[in-house]
Amino acid sequence: MSERRGKRTGHQWPSGWAVTILTAAFCVFAGLIARKTPAPYELKYPANFGSRFTIPADNPTTQEGVYLGRMLFYEKKLSANNLLSCESCHEQRLAFTDGRPVSPGVDGSFTPRSSMSLANLLWVRNFFWDGRSQSLETQAAFPLTDPHEMGQSLAESVRKLQQTAPYPALFQGAFGPQGISEQNILKALAQFERTLISADSPYDRYLAGKYRPTAAEMRGMLLFENNPDPQKGIRGANCGHCHGGPKTFKELFHNNGLDSTFEDAGREKITGQIMDKGRFRVPTLRNILLTAPYMHDGRFKTIEAVLDHYSDHIRQSPTLSSFLQDISNEPDGKSLGLAPQDKKDIIAFLGMLTDSTFMTNPAFSNPISKAQ
Repeated sequence: MSERRGKRTGHQWPSGWAVTILTAAFCVFAGLIARKTPAPYELKYPANFGSRFTIPADNPTTQEGVYLGRMLFYEKKLSANNLLSCESCHEQRLAFTDGRPVSPGVDGSFTPRSSMSLANLLWVRNFFWDGRSQSLETQAAFPLTDPHEMGQSLAESVRKLQQTAPYPALFQGAFGPQGISEQNILKALAQFERTLISADSPYDRYLAGKYRPTAAEMRGMLLFENNPDPQKGIRGANCGHCHGGPKTFKELFHNNGLDSTFEDAGREKITGQIMDKGRFRVPTLRNILLTAPYMHDGRFKTIEAVLDHYSDHIRQSPTLSSFLQDISNEPDGKSLGLAPQDKKDIIAFLGMLTDSTFMTNPAFSNPISKAQ
C-alpha cells in the first residue's frame, strides 16, 4: 500500500480505503443537511377552548403532514371504486357533513349512522357515535376499510398511492424515509383533521366582546343555559347540561329519549354495559343549522323537529339520561314544555353558532381542484 506526504505540511495523506470511508461519511452528512425537516404547524384557537387535548408523540402536527392529509382527504383512489373520498360524506360547505340521514358506500349499501360534523376534533377523545375509537389515527381506518364505506384495504391504498404522483414525494417530505405506509396514511389524515377548528362564529365574537346579540338571540342563549325552575319563574331548555360551553361540546354519551326500545344499541356494543344501551355521543352544536338531518340516524329533518322532540316527545327507558327526567317549565309538568316563542329564540341563538369562515376557509378545501 503506497503512501505519500503532503508537500507543505508533511502530514500523511489517508490511504485509499480511508478516503472511501471519509467520502461516504461526508455524503451522509451532506444528505442530512440537505433533507428538509418537516416544519411545525401552529394550531390556532381561542384561549377559552382550553388545551385539554393530546397529540400523539409519534405524529406531531407539521405543515407537510397537514397538507398531505388534506390531499388524502379528497383523494378518491383511497376507495375501492375510485369514486369516493372522505369528502364524499364530509363536505366543507355543510360543516363537513353530507346532508343525508345516512351515507352510501362503494357497494351501494348505506352506513348505519349519520355522518358527524368534523369541527373541533382536536378536543374529542372518543370518536364515532359509539365512541369506539380513542384517536384520530385509529378512527381513520374504519371508513377507509369498511366494505360498506370506502371498502379498500390500507395495503391496496399504499399500492395505489405509490403509483400516483405527487404522493411519493409528499410522503417523504412529511415522514422521511418511511415514505408511503399504512400508518402514515392514517397519520396524515389525522394531522389534517386536527386543523379543522371552528372558532369564528358570532357566539365566539360575543364571548370576546366583539358581537352584540339580538334580543331573540340573548333570550335563546338564556334558555339554552338555564335549567327550568317554574317555582322561581325561570324558563329553560336544559341544553347546557349536555352540550357544554364555548366549544358547545362535552365528552358525553347519552340516551336522549329517541326510543323506548333500540334497534341500534349504541355504546352498549362497545362497552358491553347494559346501562349504555341506547346511548350515543353528544355531538357538537357548532354550525348546527347547516348539519341537518339530525340525530345518529338522521331521523329529524329540521331543527324545529329536534326541539319538538326535547320539548314534548321524550320516550322513557331504563337508560334515559337523568338530565331529561322530571324536567319541565310547568309546575308538576311531565315534559319540558317549551313555548313556541321559546323554540324560536333557541333557534336564533343556535344561529349564532354558525361559523361562515369554517365553511369557506381555503386551508380546508380541496387542493387538487384549486390547482386545476
